[in-house]
Amino acid sequence: MTDMVNHPPHYKTGGIETIDYIEAKELNFHLGNAVKYISRAEHKGAYEQDLKKAIWYLNRAIELALKEKVDERSV
Repeated sequence: MTDMVNHPPHYKTGGIETIDYIEAKELNFHLGNAVKYISRAEHKGAYEQDLKKAIWYLNRAIELALKEKVDERSV
């Protein structure tokens, strides 16, 4: 029986669960979510939408990184 809450099939495409990869690489929230949406996009039936979500998270990560850089220069 497939555990659709904890281990749906699209979570482990490629032999590793996305969460395990994210944690192994110590990615922050925004980058982890981008990886999550990219890795699952082809397997959930919402390919374009998931890629757009990944882009949204990447853009947010860039915005925050730029803001931190500006804040550091202000000190």
